[in-house]
Amino acid sequence: MTENPFLSLTYEPALEALGEDYYDIVAAADFPQHNLRFRNDALLPRLGLQPKTVDDFDFIEAFGQFQQRSPLLALRYHGYQFGDYNSMLGDGRGFLYGQVRGTDGILYDFGTKGSGTTPYSRNGDGRLTLKGGVREILAAEALHALGVNTSRCLSLVETGERLWRGDEPSPTRSSVMVRFSQSHIRFGTFERLHYLGRGDLMQPLLDHVIEIYYAHLLPLQDPQERYGQFYAELVQRVAQLAAQWMSVGFCHAVLNTDNMSITGESFDYGPYAFMDEFDPRFTAAYFDYGRRYSYGNQPRVCEWNLGMLQKPLRLIMEAEALETGLAPYREHYYNAYRQRMLAKLGFEDLLPELGDELLRLTLELLEKTHVSYHDFFTDLTGQFSEQWCHGPEHILQATANNSDNDATTLLEAWRLHYHTCLTTLSAADVLQVGRCLQQSNPVIVLLRPEIEAIWEPIVAEDNWQPFYELLAKVQQPFNKG
Repeated sequence: MTENPFLSLTYEPALEALGEDYYDIVAAADFPQHNLRFRNDALLPRLGLQPKTVDDFDFIEAFGQFQQRSPLLALRYHGYQFGDYNSMLGDGRGFLYGQVRGTDGILYDFGTKGSGTTPYSRNGDGRLTLKGGVREILAAEALHALGVNTSRCLSLVETGERLWRGDEPSPTRSSVMVRFSQSHIRFGTFERLHYLGRGDLMQPLLDHVIEIYYAHLLPLQDPQERYGQFYAELVQRVAQLAAQWMSVGFCHAVLNTDNMSITGESFDYGPYAFMDEFDPRFTAAYFDYGRRYSYGNQPRVCEWNLGMLQKPLRLIMEAEALETGLAPYREHYYNAYRQRMLAKLGFEDLLPELGDELLRLTLELLEKTHVSYHDFFTDLTGQFSEQWCHGPEHILQATANNSDNDATTLLEAWRLHYHTCLTTLSAADVLQVGRCLQQSNPVIVLLRPEIEAIWEPIVAEDNWQPFYELLAKVQQPFNKG
């Protein structure tokens, strides 16, 4: 019998080697059924595996039955949830299955979701609904295709149990998912140590994070300089991540500090949503009554979370270095957001005063006219013509003809400035505008109705074809075919 290729991988005990002050060794649940619903073949080459050499049962044996070559670790962490500190957290329905070095030299985590109870389940059943797994697959694949730094899903196995949930028609079906990510160390991992007064455990954890995820900083001989550079780089990574979410119209929904990765990678998608009509107040989670995690608040919340991370880091770092590291956050964010938004408008770059004004006018137009965020850029892409250089009246002419008076006034100011921007370009650069628009604005957007449309056939007749078809589309969102 050929050995399961997942069980033959070389697992590195990187986090395990830190010791049991950071995790609990747990066992996986024993599920009554194992039906593989999703396998991410695109990730296998990064593990040195070829899809044709990996059977469906290989996925089930490793990531449904949880045969393993290393201990299963439920990670310990705390976190600020909706602004309030919660010391009762930790991996309550998942564990770190193992860590594997990719062919790109990066150490990756296999982290589960829905794999059973742990010491941190807090009266929960430790399970994941099948719909929750489907939604996370779609979110991760859509975001990855749109250029967002995100975890991915490696597999989803339906497990044959009936679950009761308040936010889904119940009983509902169960599943277990395996997440493929850079790290499951969270801001909350550090916050727990501060809460416990364990400064002695802080330095080994931070040294581990730098050694594994910020290895380019290791040549710095002074530990304080190394720690300061780490935090400054994390600030920049998080600012860029927030800009990525905002540019693609994505609302994460639950940006608690336990959902913030120490690598600046996006992960753990619950009640997320892609915004349809442009609205900074758009809030994806029905239970976010105060709109703390609304679409427009995301950059500020990420900055706040980074500020809260300073509390534990002060146990071993100088406060001045932390303040210095956080100070450029808003500049990092704006520069990244500006670059991505200008690309959506067709420009690889513009003079600062022109680009800043174009971005301001665009956001004003979108917010005051309540147009679909994605439709606006789709129309811009579809209507673009070199003729736009000859006068503002040619720009988005079809849109202008179908606008009401208030919208027309706003659009007129936008068209005038867009034309001014075009006049600064050479003929070759104008052609590049069209290509930039096509490369930056997706044809397919994962809105809630699309997710509900593919879920109904799964519930009614166990028909997964619509899901696979939608998945293929969000994985190639710029493909008109």
